[in-house]
Amino acid sequence: MSYASEVKKELTQLEVHREHAKAELAALIRMNGTVGLVDKKFILNVQTENAAIARRIYVLLKDHFDVESELLVRRKMKLKKNNVYIVRLKQGTKEVLSDLSIMEGMSFHSHVSDEVMMNTQKVKSYLRGAFLAGGSVNNPETSRYHLEIHSSYEEHNDDICQMMNQFDMNARTLERRNGYITYLKEAEKIADFLALIGATSGMLKFEDVRIIRDMRNSVNRLVNCENANLNKTIDAASKQIESIKFIDEMIGLDKIPTKLREIALVRLEYPEVTLKELGEMIPSGTISKSGINHRLRKLNEMAENLRTKERTRSFVGN
Repeated sequence: MSYASEVKKELTQLEVHREHAKAELAALIRMNGTVGLVDKKFILNVQTENAAIARRIYVLLKDHFDVESELLVRRKMKLKKNNVYIVRLKQGTKEVLSDLSIMEGMSFHSHVSDEVMMNTQKVKSYLRGAFLAGGSVNNPETSRYHLEIHSSYEEHNDDICQMMNQFDMNARTLERRNGYITYLKEAEKIADFLALIGATSGMLKFEDVRIIRDMRNSVNRLVNCENANLNKTIDAASKQIESIKFIDEMIGLDKIPTKLREIALVRLEYPEVTLKELGEMIPSGTISKSGINHRLRKLNEMAENLRTKERTRSFVGN
């Protein structure tokens, strides 16, 4: 079972206040329902590929409106041959849709009702229903964080975005080829949203994986930084040793100033130690890291001057 499926399964098992659950049902029907007219009667079909969601729709209809709906199962014939579950309501359809502020007379409302939009608890339940109907969330173990809710209509999508941003989710909207989405990209906001709609276990799993992943990334960054610093130290030491050997070959270390000769001999003997450690090994007394760095820089400059003179001499000789 995917992470998103686990979250939805948890949501279908929640027990919520009767009026709040009604807002959830409104979202499920508005987003997954279709209405047809058969023998002058309105027929409502609410379709989903999730059996638990279909059972929840069936139970919510029965509990709130005392109507008997049918629960049908169809099998997809294209691509993934998943089961499709249809909750079909043949009687009292118009009354149900009117009570949920989805339909009035022969007209459908494109926006979520003010009764829901102005009530914090109903907004939470509506968002839960919207996520069940058209939501998805990436497994936190993947390379990116992403949660989205798909809507067929722009007005409804804007309402969902507005509801999410009532809780400072920083939600954004985007038009897709087959509709519109409201989405979240920030890990903390996704965790907040899961907690908001009641997916506590899903939120805790998300946070556990995210924290471990972020910690692993921090450790990797530190290791990479240490490796980079180590490589820089090795490269610098190699250049220093190369300069000292060149000076010894060209003029001899006994011909250079005593302070420079001291550091040159210690560096040759201990090529792998740090500048701080090098400063503690000087026979004449401990020298600071900056003092050691200054002397080694002088040796590099001396070697470069000798190389320049050698190249000039070779050029003139030719």
